[in-house]
This record gives sequence, structure tokens and C-alpha cells, in this order.
Amino acid sequence: MSLKSFVIPAIDLMKGKAVRLYKGDFSKVKVYSENPPELARRFEELGFKKLHIVDLEGAKEGKPKNLTTIREIRKVFSGEIEVGGGIRDYETAKTLFEEGINYVVIGTLAYKNPKEFEKILGDFPNRVILAIDSKGGKVAIGGWKEEVALSPEKFAKRYEEYPLWGYLYTVIERDGSLEGVDVKPYEEIKKVLKKSLLASGGVSSVEDIKKLYGIVEGVVVGKAIYEGRIRPEEL
Repeated sequence: MSLKSFVIPAIDLMKGKAVRLYKGDFSKVKVYSENPPELARRFEELGFKKLHIVDLEGAKEGKPKNLTTIREIRKVFSGEIEVGGGIRDYETAKTLFEEGINYVVIGTLAYKNPKEFEKILGDFPNRVILAIDSKGGKVAIGGWKEEVALSPEKFAKRYEEYPLWGYLYTVIERDGSLEGVDVKPYEEIKKVLKKSLLASGGVSSVEDIKKLYGIVEGVVVGKAIYEGRIRPEEL
């Protein structure tokens, strides 16, 4: 696998724009593009095969708020797209699949309503990624606002025998910080999981990407690309 196919560019949506938060803080927003579909088209031209889209308002409010923009991105990007943020029921997941989205990323629903989550897994096998968002070593849900007394490993293992595609593990303290990655949490969780694992949070350089290569199956990168710390041609 080349580094380029290992990297999944992130487009975080708010009010139809591509933005980044700093460590999940909704008061610390930076707009990177007024035209996310154009950004997606550019990523395709650069040779990326997969996109990671987060509906930030959806994550905060519990239902998708940027569906129109997601639909427009789907029209212009021919590779695989995974979408997370505000997928709190079966119907929302079904709608996204009907829009041609390849994978949905779900965390809160898996914790709060396992029955509904299992129904999605049953009807759409291997198309769901379980979001494991970690803050201080504990799982955070509800747009990262609520911490629960559960370790990332325990949360992941609950669904290891279900037809999940795999997991997306985000270290919230590093997300959008450009502080560099800590490979330890990924190494630890990999010991207990068989399915694929994607990493997210803190990537600041090509060196960070190389550190994760061979430990996880892919890495989501946002701010480092937008701030020019990682140039796609270097991959």
C-alpha cells in the first residue's frame, strides 16, 4: 500500500463550509474552504481514493445538518466516502447509503442504543465503522461532549464479533492540534482487535504518517494538509 492510499483526507463540515476545530472545541473553528465539493474534486485530482467527511453540526445536534453538501461531494468524488456525525438512528444511516455513501461512522448510537446499531450492522454488513473517540483514556460520545466510564478497548470489543468494517480511533486531545501522533493507544487497542483500525488525531507530518504505517490500516488527516504541513505530492 502506498502512503497516498493509506491517507484519508478529512473534510469537516459546518454551515456548508469545510472547517477544522481545535481539539473538538466548537468555539475554535477555522474555515478552510467555502466550497467543499471543489475541495473533494481537488483531492481526487491529487490521487486520493477515499474521503472522510464529518458533519460537525450533526454530531453536536444529533441529526445531519450538511446533507446537501455531502450529496454534492458524492457527485464529484468517485472514490470511497465515509461519513460520520449525527447518525443516531437507522433511518439516517439508510439515507446516507441511499445517497451512495460507502461507509457510515457511528459512535454515540452504538453506546446508547445497541439494538438500533445492531440492526444497521445486520442490514448493511461491513459498511459501518465504529467511532472510538477517546478523551483521557475514556470513551467520549455526543459530539465529544459526554464522557462515559468505558475504556476504548472495552467499547470496541463489544462489537468485535459483529459484521463491522472496523474502527476509527480518535485521540481527542490531539485532534486538530498538529502536536504529532502518539502511536501507543493504537498499538494497545490493536492487541485486542482483529478488524481494521483507522487512526485520527494530531497528525502533523509525513513522519507521523510513517509512524502509523504498519500499525493501523489507514490514517485520517485534515489540518496538516490544509496548513501545508503535509503536501500530497510528498506521499
